Amino acid sequence: MKSGVLALVLFCALPNLGITQTTDPATRELIDKLLARIDSLEKRVVQLEQSNPSARAAAPMVPAAAAAPVPEPAAAVAAHSHDQAPVPSAAADAESNYPLLKLAGFGDFNFSASNLHGANSGFGPQTLVAPHSGFQEGQFALHFSSALSQKVSVFGELTLTARTDAGTGSPTATGFNAEVERFIVRYDVSDYAKVSFGRYHTPINYWNTAFHHGQWLQTTISRPEMTQFGSSFIPVHFIGTLLEGQVPAGHLNLNYNFGVGNGRGQVISRGGDPGDINNHRAWLTNVFVKPDRLYGFQLGGSVYRDEINTLAGLKAREWIQSAHVVWNKERPEFIAEFANVQHTPIPGGTVSNSQAFYIQGAYRLPADLRAWKPYVRFEQIHVPRSDAIFRGVVPVFSAVTGGFRYDITTFAAFKFEYRNYWRRDLPPFHGLFGQTSFTF
Repeated sequence: MKSGVLALVLFCALPNLGITQTTDPATRELIDKLLARIDSLEKRVVQLEQSNPSARAAAPMVPAAAAAPVPEPAAAVAAHSHDQAPVPSAAADAESNYPLLKLAGFGDFNFSASNLHGANSGFGPQTLVAPHSGFQEGQFALHFSSALSQKVSVFGELTLTARTDAGTGSPTATGFNAEVERFIVRYDVSDYAKVSFGRYHTPINYWNTAFHHGQWLQTTISRPEMTQFGSSFIPVHFIGTLLEGQVPAGHLNLNYNFGVGNGRGQVISRGGDPGDINNHRAWLTNVFVKPDRLYGFQLGGSVYRDEINTLAGLKAREWIQSAHVVWNKERPEFIAEFANVQHTPIPGGTVSNSQAFYIQGAYRLPADLRAWKPYVRFEQIHVPRSDAIFRGVVPVFSAVTGGFRYDITTFAAFKFEYRNYWRRDLPPFHGLFGQTSFTF
């Protein structure tokens, strides 16, 4: 192709050089030399293409008839790389190339029906547990990731959630709540140390940092209640600074997070966005290993410390210890977590310990059934009656969930599940739930 263009250029240039159709020996000699040069360039192009196959033209597209009849499920690595900022190669690294912005979107629509009567006993709206059945518009989430340089990046997450009081009040309530879920600026000193500032999903357990807003990212319809958005058991959001990194440690791949921030707000289900409510900063430490020999395996634990001042005037020192074990595979997927929350009243009183755990297993079916992924989860939250902080705001229950996910395309899925709940001092209930979730 390049030689053809060169020949065309030379052909057009010949008249301007004063070369006409003539049998003049000098002119003929010049033409022969130019043709020989073209032959030499053509041979050089062929040699370069043979030595560098990537420089060849792209392979032709596969005909539509040859496509697989069953859509491929989204790879696990794709589900966890959605918040990575795009970074150009070192050769292209220049100030003029920044900022580089990547945008991802998520959405879901839901259906629920249960035999629950009366109040939902503290379950958040995103659990879909409600006394009325029907359809529900889920969250619309946008992820913004931008590279400012090869070592500096910014990430933001914005959600829109339907309001139950839309159209009421004065001024009239809007139809949706807009929320900045995460907003982080990070400087990557090296793989061993990365420092950031902003609003995070607290790295206090596995689920809270592996599956963010966007229900398509996770296998199930909803998160475990202990780590549910809007719930109070663990502080889902954290505002402050975080130091993180990874150390090879003999192929164990030791990862760590250490953070200092505002901790919980006066409404304990929210972080301290406008500022710290007291002069006692929250801090956390999270460590986990991901051994090379056990690809997909993760084992770790966290410690969190804070001092709580609630709207009701209750004060307590809070310790949270958590642990997790994960086998992050499609065949199989296994996630188990446990957390203990200890509250010590200020200035004194009965020390209480509340526990929660869940165990979830799933398996992507093989061959022509690979679009199907059945799953099951058992979870439990126990709050002693002596815990004045959690009493009345955290549901006390055991539940079993069973269902399946069907990937209709690589970027959209149907989910259907059945749940059965047993509550303390209240009658049990069960329900059916459905969801379509997608990313774009």
